[in-house]
Amino acid sequence: MTWELMTVRRYLRVLRLFWEVAIAAELEYRLNFIIATLSSLTALGGSLFGLFLFYRTGYEFQGWQWQEALVVLGVFTMLQGFAATFLSPNLSRIVRHVQDGTLDFVLLKPISSQFWLSTRTISPWGFPDLVLGAVMILYAGNQLGLGMGNYLAAMVPLALGFMSLYSLWFMLGATSIWFVKIYNVTEVLRGFLEAGRFPIVAYPAAFRIFFTFVIPVAFLTTVPAQVFLNRIEVTWLAGSGLLALGLFQVSRLFWRFALRFYTSASS
Repeated sequence: MTWELMTVRRYLRVLRLFWEVAIAAELEYRLNFIIATLSSLTALGGSLFGLFLFYRTGYEFQGWQWQEALVVLGVFTMLQGFAATFLSPNLSRIVRHVQDGTLDFVLLKPISSQFWLSTRTISPWGFPDLVLGAVMILYAGNQLGLGMGNYLAAMVPLALGFMSLYSLWFMLGATSIWFVKIYNVTEVLRGFLEAGRFPIVAYPAAFRIFFTFVIPVAFLTTVPAQVFLNRIEVTWLAGSGLLALGLFQVSRLFWRFALRFYTSASS
């Protein structure tokens, strides 16, 4: 067995232990899951109503019929669930570690500090959004007569979107080394991501450029939806891959750079 394979297996074992403990702790308060589900249903109802207001008079987003727009909204809902499940809980812990000086103990562990900080906990309260988003995509795909190949093809850009969103989120978390209170910054990012609930063609040209090349919202929701609908060129899919891998590498470099400015509790 090669050293790389042994390392991967070790990290997977650690990840399993992390998530088993986190889920067991969270499920002690099972009423929270019911509340989270009701909250997700309410938010989804509001999103569907907002989309319905556009389509109720026969209006369409430049070539996007109702069911196709539902796919975009479904992808957006899954991204929200991914953020609530994996990103938000860990981001708050990065800030807490910096505030309390306990980041020292993380850095001393025989494991990647970025991996530890990114995966240490998990919140099942984001699961309803993941499920509801998937159900919406399945419903829209059934209405459009799409097959299993479409679902499998869409998994690749969807995973790339998750990676891009994680990288952006982690870099924001890393800025807590300089600016301890970064919640306002994350709320700004959340606000920009709200644009992803509609196809990118719903916005004026200047906003399309901004949401594609500055804040890559289009690659998070519209591109996966287009792959699912067989409506995308290979160059856009390649761009999605380059963006995800590039942002992930930048997040690793940025974390190493940020640690140069970290003043440990013992120094």
